[in-house]
Amino acid sequence: MDSIGRKRWAIAEGYIPSQSSFSDRTLISHETACILNPGDREARVNITIFFADQEPIGPYRVTIAARRTLHLRFNDLKDPAVVPRDTDYSSVFESDVPIIVQHTRLDSRHAEVALPSTTAYADA
Repeated sequence: MDSIGRKRWAIAEGYIPSQSSFSDRTLISHETACILNPGDREARVNITIFFADQEPIGPYRVTIAARRTLHLRFNDLKDPAVVPRDTDYSSVFESDVPIIVQHTRLDSRHAEVALPSTTAYADA
């Protein structure tokens, strides 16, 4: 496959509700970065989390095998620190090979579940 994607992506909007109406993992409120590595080389990705009133956290390091996808829950990020709940944040992804990043949030604070999704901003 011809190379598609970019090496730097940003998700300006992030928020993990601490409340959920369900206990099933699939329905717990969460944020996800869907990362596609369509290339022939493994992607090494560093993620930095930014806040309005404190210093950034990161880098979080993830690896996506060649020609694979990873649906990474921000809820699961723990090293170097847990991503705080009920806090506005933004994130920047820096990869050593071109990738595609999409952002999804499942908000289950109410029984009527909301699932917004959008493609991240790619640095040209």
